[in-house]
Amino acid sequence: MLDHIGFPVANYARSLLFYTKALEPLGISLLKEFSLSDDGVDGYAGFGRQRPQFWIGTGEALKGRLHVAFTAADRQQVHEFYKAAIAAGGRDNGPPGPRPHYHENYYGGFVLDPDGHNIEAVTHLPE
Repeated sequence: MLDHIGFPVANYARSLLFYTKALEPLGISLLKEFSLSDDGVDGYAGFGRQRPQFWIGTGEALKGRLHVAFTAADRQQVHEFYKAAIAAGGRDNGPPGPRPHYHENYYGGFVLDPDGHNIEAVTHLPE
């Protein structure tokens, strides 16, 4: 349904490091990084598996909490994402586990990124 999503972050370098480390267990990596200014003050980074689909960029942090859920191949990847995201400075927002109130096989792990956004890895596959 979505082709890509992007949003501004308060501290580009901090968020770039966070997402680079947190998304690695999901097979998502930094695929493109650039600046639109001659002085290089701004930064834009695109992450993905085959092409950039998740973007962060320099700007004023959003007000309110954004929720982004990344697909995990299995429950083990959800755990690996959660562990990597916490190690990269994320804050717990719900450890990996089943969420049967969503549906029977929903298994997700949630962290808050450096700007307080709810970032999730989820699989819908049974054990």
